[in-house]
Amino acid sequence: MERMTKWFAPWLLMVVALMSVQAAQARELPDFTDLVKQAAPGVVNISTTSTVNAGGAYGQQEMPEIFRRFFGDQMPPMPGMPGGNEERKSLGSGFVIRADGYILTNAHVVKDADEITVRLNDRRELPAELVGSDPRTDVALLKVDADDLQTLQIGDSDDLEVGEWVAAIGSPFGFDHSVTAGIVSAINRTLPSDTYVPFIQTDVAINPGNSGGPLFNLDGQVVGINSQIYTRSGGFMGLSFAIPISVAMEVADQLRTEGHVSRGWLGVVIQPVSRDLAESFGLDDARGALVSDVSDDSPAAEAGLQAGDVILGVDGTDIDDSTTLPRLIGQVAPGDEVQLQVMRGGDEQDIDVTVGDWPESLQADGSRGGKSADDQAKLGIAISDLSDQQKQQLDIDHGVLVRRVDPRGAAAGAGIQPGDVIVSFDQQAVSSADELIDAVKQADGDRAIPVRLIRDGNSLFVALRLGSDD
Repeated sequence: MERMTKWFAPWLLMVVALMSVQAAQARELPDFTDLVKQAAPGVVNISTTSTVNAGGAYGQQEMPEIFRRFFGDQMPPMPGMPGGNEERKSLGSGFVIRADGYILTNAHVVKDADEITVRLNDRRELPAELVGSDPRTDVALLKVDADDLQTLQIGDSDDLEVGEWVAAIGSPFGFDHSVTAGIVSAINRTLPSDTYVPFIQTDVAINPGNSGGPLFNLDGQVVGINSQIYTRSGGFMGLSFAIPISVAMEVADQLRTEGHVSRGWLGVVIQPVSRDLAESFGLDDARGALVSDVSDDSPAAEAGLQAGDVILGVDGTDIDDSTTLPRLIGQVAPGDEVQLQVMRGGDEQDIDVTVGDWPESLQADGSRGGKSADDQAKLGIAISDLSDQQKQQLDIDHGVLVRRVDPRGAAAGAGIQPGDVIVSFDQQAVSSADELIDAVKQADGDRAIPVRLIRDGNSLFVALRLGSDD
């Protein structure tokens, strides 16, 4: 017996020690129960009803799978279905920011809605009025006729750190007040289709119906609005994106007081600075935003900005990546003056610019409205004309610069990349963006089209398939 006790005692001590370690680890994990109890009454379910044309163009297109909006929309009619109008319902989430009935959600949740209904935590269902929406930041403000609603505490998204625990409450697939948790994976993330929002990336499980719902820190404060997911299947894959609450509240305040959002505008077309371009412009490293074009009668033109300038900073804030510039300028109130740090001809200088108001005639990517902005979607790229200086650097006399590429578009499928210069389309030289757009409109979508590019000083051809419009 004594021999058995001597043999068993060390094992017993090891088991006790292991259990103690596991208990200590369990105590270190966050407990969200109090957060949920306090915050749940301020989270709402949003349902919308809209009338759509079942035989329209939307009904003939497949829902995009990458960086798709995810508000629980039913799948659109498939090709071959009869036309006519049909009623479509969708679900999303939102949260109360003022006790007198103001509710924050995503703009895409209520887009084109004929009726909006808000279901509160106490199961009341109230009709909601759309106060205003801002598609560029994907923020919308609703108003219901109610008083003394429980509001959520607004936090400071600027204090978020990568690795910090966060939680979401929403209505995925219509399951009200579902709670999921995870960590902040990255901050200030720029997505291909959104240049004005420094997204919070998390691994919090987000699915259709969570869109518009709040993202909380461990103090129970709202730090973001769940807006997008990265998915190939339509469901959660570990990448979720939230709008910082600092951005959303600024937009909400303008929508409530003005009915619309004003944001700063320079009037420049920009592109990333590659290593080769950095060397050619006298930069030590690849940073800043290269101005490839300046709009006539724009604030940039009035301040003397030129194509070929590299904007390195705004009021002392460095621009490490070209996508930072639109966000910084968009936060400036129209009429305010900013000082740009610019590299021109190998010398750094400061240029003062009075920021303008974003013209209604501009699309979300900053280009002028009309056929060029609309028809670029078919190709899946954003393009601009080459400046004389760019032509001289590339030693060409014609071509069109590719500024951005939609990863879902035809151009991406052909291997076209940002920074490429398209010099011919279907064996015909192209000298301007308008020429390329016209060629795309007239192209036969049922066959492969040869496109000649200049990339890193080398000429190459790619085969492009646009797809049929029928």
